Amino acid sequence: MQVSVEITSGLGRRLTIGVPAERIEFEVNSRLEKASRNIRLKGFRQGHVPMKVVRQRFGAGVRQEVLGEVMTQSFYEAVRQEDLRPAGQPTIEPRQLSTGRDIEFTATFEVYPEIELVDFSKLAVEKPASSVEDADVDRMIDVLRNQQATWEAADRAAADGDRVNIDFLGRRDGEPFEGGTAKGTELVLGSGRMVPGFESGIAGIAPGETRVIAITMPDNYHAEALKGAAVEFEITVNSVSARKLPELDDTFFARYGVSEGGMDAFRVEVRNNMERELRQALRNKLKGRVLEALLDRTEVEVPSSLVAQEIDSLRRGAIRQFGGDEGRFDASMLPDDMFRSQAERRVSLGLLLGEVIRRENLKADAARVRQMVEETASTYEEPQEVINWYYGNKEQLATIEAVALEDQVIDLILSRASVSDAACSYEDALRADPPKQKA
Repeated sequence: MQVSVEITSGLGRRLTIGVPAERIEFEVNSRLEKASRNIRLKGFRQGHVPMKVVRQRFGAGVRQEVLGEVMTQSFYEAVRQEDLRPAGQPTIEPRQLSTGRDIEFTATFEVYPEIELVDFSKLAVEKPASSVEDADVDRMIDVLRNQQATWEAADRAAADGDRVNIDFLGRRDGEPFEGGTAKGTELVLGSGRMVPGFESGIAGIAPGETRVIAITMPDNYHAEALKGAAVEFEITVNSVSARKLPELDDTFFARYGVSEGGMDAFRVEVRNNMERELRQALRNKLKGRVLEALLDRTEVEVPSSLVAQEIDSLRRGAIRQFGGDEGRFDASMLPDDMFRSQAERRVSLGLLLGEVIRRENLKADAARVRQMVEETASTYEEPQEVINWYYGNKEQLATIEAVALEDQVIDLILSRASVSDAACSYEDALRADPPKQKA
């Protein structure tokens, strides 16, 4: 097999590969001879069809099949021979496929970049530190009560936090505008669902009353013609409902799995859940800071093919997130540039993690994987069943192993980097750091 390599761009490569005709013809003949033992043709007994007839009937199809397989095999043999690491699938173009002659084809692809890792001892990382305080538990209980709240009709004017049922008609220069009319709309005042000034303008309106409010539409409003426009809304309040919080009693506690022990046991349960969530949040925040520090100090040329794959993955995820059907949703409505920056960042981080794993010869630690599986299982009623399920499912276990391996990379970097503690509140700990823009 003859191979020549051409650099087409920074990461682009083109291989020209020549394969001896004998390799093709040998494989074609072998397959035809094997097939002839089972071929049934009118006028011939099974296994006695002349090879000339077999070749006439099936030779072209078998040769096409062999050519495809040999070109694929030859490509991977060539990249191993030339010590190349393809990123993504190659584009293969035949140049010479005539029978009886050596075949020749080209394979165009990108390779993984050479990455020069920074000395980890030169990285500075702030390690977030936080704890769950009594006030945090109080706030969480308030959140849980609000989640279980019910609504009761209120014979009074609407106030912030109330749920109102309204009809409204929007006008600009005295004329109704598209999208500015609705009837029987349910709205919680203070939720921020409507344009600024709309919800606050409803405060003080009693059921059955109508009020006209004047507001200025925001500059980023989705309808171009209404951006920054002065409009009026005629709003009628049909009903007002006040939020009724549930009592903190045994019935409420039972909804969260606390059957005895009252308020004290419930607070312990809430705190335990918050502390578990906090540990994971602190770990994620620390991991993000380590990766940001690594990315900030390392130049990575990303293969466009990998970025394209990541863009496609992000696009599909966005469609699913908003309840769309990939089969019916026009994906072109979400352009590549909408996801490009995030995709490039993800690919860069993936390449950096992969390079650390490769250079440090890291493998997923079985004890760490077991611990992660057990932590996940502990949130279920039958933990052992969940553990057995993971260890009986190679794909799911591989997902846990990948996360464990990433954690091992983070631990290795932290063991060499300059690390300082940075205290933060419980709420700040749960809030992800915004990604930094690389200069």
